[in-house]
Amino acid sequence: MTAFSLEPAQLAWCAELRTLAAQRLRPLADKGEPGHVNRALVAELGSLGLLGRLFTSGALDLCLMRESLAYACTEAETALALQGLGAHPVHAHGTREQRARWLPRVADGTAIAAFALSEPGAGSDAAALELRAEPESPRREGSSAAPALAAAPDGPARWRLTGEKCWISNAPEADFYTVFARTTPGAGARGVTAFLVPADRPGLTGRGLDMLSPHPIGALDFDAVPVTADDVLGEADRGFRVAMGTLNLFRPSVGAFAVGMAQAALDATLAHTAGRDAFGGKLMDLQTVAHQVAEMALRTEAARLMVHAAASAYDADDPDVPRRSAMAKLLATETAQYVVDAAVQLHGARALQRGHLLEHLYREVRAPRVYEGASEVQRGIIAKELYARQEAR
Repeated sequence: MTAFSLEPAQLAWCAELRTLAAQRLRPLADKGEPGHVNRALVAELGSLGLLGRLFTSGALDLCLMRESLAYACTEAETALALQGLGAHPVHAHGTREQRARWLPRVADGTAIAAFALSEPGAGSDAAALELRAEPESPRREGSSAAPALAAAPDGPARWRLTGEKCWISNAPEADFYTVFARTTPGAGARGVTAFLVPADRPGLTGRGLDMLSPHPIGALDFDAVPVTADDVLGEADRGFRVAMGTLNLFRPSVGAFAVGMAQAALDATLAHTAGRDAFGGKLMDLQTVAHQVAEMALRTEAARLMVHAAASAYDADDPDVPRRSAMAKLLATETAQYVVDAAVQLHGARALQRGHLLEHLYREVRAPRVYEGASEVQRGIIAKELYARQEAR
């Protein structure tokens, strides 16, 4: 299958998802408390089998799910995406015990996952994170001394996590966190380890953050939180690979989320301009309006095609995935911002009224240009990959 068309079965599935989102998920989303995890909504995603598909489907299926859900219910889309983002490192790099404990509960919607990478001083520059994972010698039996912050020569490796994470979706209400911490000081990306940290670990606390669009998001404080080798995801000091591998998968699907919002804004604009009386006719009869709508449709379709191409490249294990993923996220999120803004302009003041679809989308559409790598970071990745290819010739 090429990246430029979908099979009839895929198109039918997308239509079914849009219907499910509107009829079964939207009512649950409306009952949720802004800024908090909507566990009833997550549980419904699990009962519909959508969360389980996060671990059995490829990147293209993930994009189709996210776009289709976003069209009718951005809250459901975000809840699904956050379950996948937080749990994918466990699925891809976890031990048998870690996977058995957490993945079934993520799939049925009874455990909330979170991806804890960003810090107050390390957002776009993720390799600069400072959450410390300091080695600890386990207290010897019969000793009253406190554990020393030094490498333990015997027994399993142990660390204490000390520092802060910020802008973490689903924090502080998640049941477990995929946490990235520095285990080797001064080593940059090579000295980071990924840990699976249950929320009930001693020393782990958090607080919610009040954001423009009220998603469940917060900060986490780590006060000597104990972790051991049994909590490591992948290999010690190789956690940055875990993070980047996860982001390479999810960046195109962030683009799919954006495309879903853009399509919703475009369809609302088509309906509005076709029915709105203005200047002796309909809004759509004005050439300026018609050309604006055409531009919105053009950019939305171009973004969709690039998202599908990047997802197909990921599924084919193409070595060019980092560049394609960055391009897809960049184009789609910037496009959605443009389309939603244009839709607001064509609707006029009614679109800014609280509760209007476009008022909702206007707040929702801004964050994807920042999270999982800001647009400027995506441009840097694209340029780096292009010059690397040039030097390899």
